[in-house]
Amino acid sequence: MALGLNVSEPEGTCSHEDCPFHGSLSVRGQIIEGEVASTDMDKTVVVEREYDVTVPKYDRQMKRRSRVPAHAPECMTLEVGDTVRIAETRPLSKTKSHVVVENLTEEGDD
Repeated sequence: MALGLNVSEPEGTCSHEDCPFHGSLSVRGQIIEGEVASTDMDKTVVVEREYDVTVPKYDRQMKRRSRVPAHAPECMTLEVGDTVRIAETRPLSKTKSHVVVENLTEEGDD
């Protein structure tokens, strides 16, 4: 199934309806790259990304970090420390409105 993104389909298969590859979940909006910070929840990963913010008073850069909960499809194997690409989707729960579409760590290992 084409997502409208230039990503490769995962090797595994699943039959979950909230999978963008094997189910009916559509993606739209933001695409974010970050590192998996936590895999403790069921079918959810927390993706963390760091960015710089300018502090005008001191004329310096300050590091900030944001943590985004994202749905982890069953067909993808994700571990803490993996670099992933997530895409925005409809709200899946109170906090989740992103889904993992690509594991960038696997590509570097090939």
